[in-house]
Amino acid sequence: MSAVAEDRPLDVSSSSRGALLWGPLTAFALAVAAAAAAIDQAAKLWLLFSLDLPARGIVRLTPFLDLVLTWNTGISYGLFRQEGPLGQAALLALKAIAVALLWIWLARTSSRLAAVSLGLIIGGAVGNAIDRFAYGAVADFVLFHVTTADFSFNWYVFNLADVAIVAGVIGLLFETLLGPRAAKAP
Repeated sequence: MSAVAEDRPLDVSSSSRGALLWGPLTAFALAVAAAAAAIDQAAKLWLLFSLDLPARGIVRLTPFLDLVLTWNTGISYGLFRQEGPLGQAALLALKAIAVALLWIWLARTSSRLAAVSLGLIIGGAVGNAIDRFAYGAVADFVLFHVTTADFSFNWYVFNLADVAIVAGVIGLLFETLLGPRAAKAP
């Protein structure tokens, strides 16, 4: 009887479960995630407690860039604002599920660009989750704006964790659409 024809139970040993959660680039990507979260948290702690941004209000850096503290109780771009503890817990749970799914994706990737990108996304999500857990909201502080005599534009206030998430998404899009493994037209 050949090995293909044998009727064996599915191998769900600890090594196969481990492969679901740990791949060849997982440690590398988790180092990227830890660095992204640490840089985000260090910047927020410095702005909140050393620079005392809450008391200063707006700190003008350039004609188009300010530091201004806002507390985001929702998700990206202030959507789905949650003021109560139940809503904040739901957002934390949603973030935990997203990180778990990204981790599984990370364990299966063999691309360094995807690993860095997923690490940035995970690190940004963790950085913002730390805020949500510690303060009940996410500290956002970077404001890009353009103001002329005829035109005024303010971008959403964001933080370094958001920058990491966006950079990670851009990396994944690049790899998917333009990278060496992207689907090419015949």
